[in-house]
Amino acid sequence: MERDRDMAMAAIRSVYRITGRINTGVTLAETLQLIVDAVVDGVGFGVAVANYLHPDKVYEAVAIAGSDEARDTLLGVRYPAEELDGYLERAERWGQLRYLPQERFSDAIPSWVPAEVPGATEGDDDAWHPLDALFAPLRAPDGQLVGILGVDLPADGRKPGPLQRELLEMLAAQAGIAIDNANLVEALRRERRQLAASEAAFRLAFNGAGTGMCMIGMADDRTRLNRVNPALCQLLGRDEDVLLSMRFADLIHPDDVDEGRAILVDAFGGAPMHDHELRCVRGDGEVVWVSATVSVVAGPPPFAIAQVQDITGRKAAEADLVRRASRDPLTGLVNREALAAPLDAAVRRAAGGGETSALLFCDLDDFKVVNDTFGHDAGDAVLVAVAQRLGSLVRPTDTVARLGGDEFVILTEDVPADDLAALVDRVERAVSAPIGHEGHALRVRVSVGVAVIDATISDAGAALRAADRAMYLVKGHRHASGVTGRVTAFGEHAGAPGGIPLLRLAGPDNGQ
Repeated sequence: MERDRDMAMAAIRSVYRITGRINTGVTLAETLQLIVDAVVDGVGFGVAVANYLHPDKVYEAVAIAGSDEARDTLLGVRYPAEELDGYLERAERWGQLRYLPQERFSDAIPSWVPAEVPGATEGDDDAWHPLDALFAPLRAPDGQLVGILGVDLPADGRKPGPLQRELLEMLAAQAGIAIDNANLVEALRRERRQLAASEAAFRLAFNGAGTGMCMIGMADDRTRLNRVNPALCQLLGRDEDVLLSMRFADLIHPDDVDEGRAILVDAFGGAPMHDHELRCVRGDGEVVWVSATVSVVAGPPPFAIAQVQDITGRKAAEADLVRRASRDPLTGLVNREALAAPLDAAVRRAAGGGETSALLFCDLDDFKVVNDTFGHDAGDAVLVAVAQRLGSLVRPTDTVARLGGDEFVILTEDVPADDLAALVDRVERAVSAPIGHEGHALRVRVSVGVAVIDATISDAGAALRAADRAMYLVKGHRHASGVTGRVTAFGEHAGAPGGIPLLRLAGPDNGQ
């Protein structure tokens, strides 16, 4: 009885030792070795072998205690689970244990057979035979099989009695729990390693990206930058520590702040991510256009990853294309197409009983003479000078456009009749002033036709036609009166300012 009590106490101590060790986070291999050591030390068997069941349904002898010869023979041996499980189906059931007597032994399964059994008595029906084997299935708390524990060489050389079997069953139950815990610990360690590897890969990709990137957190309804990469620091012209002290909105141009906030609200609200174009302010005050793509990672707390790309060059090119499409390339004035919008607006205001506008159609007289006499470079110089002079005569709300060739128009709003006449007079005087070019003073005149845009004007085309007709009436009157009858040779008039040769237009009878 005292011997049985000592065995029970030793087994219980072994169970506590296993449980304590597994709670310290030992590896699976260490846990299995601890199990077989406990069997040899506390349950009264001379040899113990722990066969671990891998997920691919293959057993492997992972830990062996009690015999160097058994360890050398079996350690690392692998065999399909179906073969060992089928072998155990031939065993006698001793509760949870499986006993294979010598007559059911099979050398088809790798095994170690002791040369003799110490303490065995010949002729004893309960004597342990070298070919006898005893196995304890190891199960997780959910009943899943995780391994097989094999034992041999009972300490007294006899088949285990009820107490020894119960101790082995108890230890096997705790061993199954220990293995399951060790599996969980190993899985957790694998996940941590994978997370660490993912974090390292993300950090390398984040920091090495050529595109600006930042992580944005949400705290107290204030969106702050939690992480930035070098590309974003360079793009925004600010050091990392400066950016990390700022909110997302602090980086956006004041006129685009509301749009920036709406982007984050949509993103954190689950809206699909999009490319958003807005302006940011660099540390030196320079404004840059960026395209931001925002994606949200679920929390808690949630955070967003923004990819920010500098598109300042592209926006400048787009603006230049718009400018080229709406501007006359020579003079910089708006062209015929761009005139349509303000002219349509003026027609609509007049039709609605609002203010009236006026359209001045300006056609240069004798421009062909300048081109034919001095060449197209001189003609271009005249057109540029006329455009600048017309622009200087109007208010910021007025529009000066070049329709093509030597035709210009001025759209002016809310001008009284007297002021309109004065404007036409100023246009005529400004255009007729000499224009210097390569040592020559070039002079042209302008015929100005005026169309008042009131409720009788149906559309922009009607306004242009009315002003064009008025201009031709003025031009026809000038030709009829002989004002531009002939062109004198340049350079023959002593009154040329500064001695610059002067191209002048003179009447037929006075040589002026």
